[in-house]
Amino acid sequence: MTRSRWKRRTAWFAAAAAIASVAVYLFYTELRPVVIFGLRDDFAHAIAYQKVPEGIPGIRAEDCGLCHREIYEEWKTTIHSHAFKDPFFQAYWKKDKHIWVCLNCHTPLENQQPELIGAIPRNRVERAVKRPNPDYDPEYQQEAITCAVCHVRDGVILGPFEDSKAPHPTRYDPIFRTKEICYRCHSVPSGPFQFYRFGPCGTYPEYEGGPYYRAGYVCQTCHMPETERPAATGGPVRKVRRHLWRGGHDPEQVKRAITVLLKADPPEMMPDSTVEFTLTLTNSGAGHNIPTGDPDRYFTIEFQLVSADGKVLKEDSSTMGRWIMWQPVIIELYDNRLSPLQSRDYAFKVSVPPGQGAAGDAHLRAVIRYHIQSEAGHDMLIRKYGLQSDDPYFFTVFERDIPLTGTFEPVIQKPDVEPPIPFSSADHVACGSGAAGDGNSLSSSSDTSPGSVSGRMADIEIAS
Repeated sequence: MTRSRWKRRTAWFAAAAAIASVAVYLFYTELRPVVIFGLRDDFAHAIAYQKVPEGIPGIRAEDCGLCHREIYEEWKTTIHSHAFKDPFFQAYWKKDKHIWVCLNCHTPLENQQPELIGAIPRNRVERAVKRPNPDYDPEYQQEAITCAVCHVRDGVILGPFEDSKAPHPTRYDPIFRTKEICYRCHSVPSGPFQFYRFGPCGTYPEYEGGPYYRAGYVCQTCHMPETERPAATGGPVRKVRRHLWRGGHDPEQVKRAITVLLKADPPEMMPDSTVEFTLTLTNSGAGHNIPTGDPDRYFTIEFQLVSADGKVLKEDSSTMGRWIMWQPVIIELYDNRLSPLQSRDYAFKVSVPPGQGAAGDAHLRAVIRYHIQSEAGHDMLIRKYGLQSDDPYFFTVFERDIPLTGTFEPVIQKPDVEPPIPFSSADHVACGSGAAGDGNSLSSSSDTSPGSVSGRMADIEIAS
């Protein structure tokens, strides 16, 4: 190669590299959003500043609790009340460089935010025009999703009753009896170059058009259960809703969303035989997919063969969740969560040995765990973003130990509250052999997933 030709080729590669660098820079600074969601008009800005209505001392939760004591005590136990202080949120928010837009759901009132947001050029949140908020109350910010977020507008207390009598101005607002009251923050949309099925946190669109939606059930049906009591001290006893909003951080609420059936074929554990166990997991009680909300959440369905001395001889695990590629564009690659009323089988074979002894004393353990985040994700938040929390990031929602002797009777775990809509086997999805193309099997070795779905039947031999 001549020297002049070598120079031309070097110059060409340098130019191509420069163009590629500029293209990458422009993509990340002008096209790809800096957050994992898009903007929508109703949550692009905080809820406007709210003044204190006449007749009450203030709009802090404790002020409301003077008359609405039971509601106030319930609210204090909720994730809503801790949505700003929550250690997981604070770690994720630090990871996102404390971008202001997160506050529009975690501390939604202007009264709670240190800056006022003006124009947002081309919906680029990092370029929003900001100025100091003279009405910012840092103590009020700690209350996160507080009473006034939903109930105070323009000096008036809004509520679900038309006949309220109170020392402050009141107005009936029918939105409290509808699903729309939850829409603003539980229907987070996709942005440019973000290809989700339902959005990053798409609980509302998962529910929309589904069986619970069509039957007229609303979010409050499950998350704000009815009770009979006065809404305020001295008021009439009537049907009101508890302000609990239990969800994915509450093991009991997750259990209420699922029905688990475990059976064996054949049910007799005969020596020198093969028994196939089938665990059927049904989304029997949630009007949305399970898991829902944060895309990091997932279930694991685990089988373990455990010896008499507690040693795990063999094991198999399947994952139910979402697999998302985050760079350079966001693409939801796979989603095997259960839709409302949908079931899926997980099968596991055990070869029972002849005779007795240590192997004969082995038992099968079947476990379902719900994960708020993966172990790797949790460690990353601790190591890089200062997560300091003893809050569990996974918990067990089903566990059974099955001796491999005698006759096995089917086990069923039902919710402690009857689901609003009965489920049928018509919504059943088998997850047996995991053959190619069955739609239920995925293996992944990349960081796009919380784990890998096998969906396969594990043939376990017990050494005799």
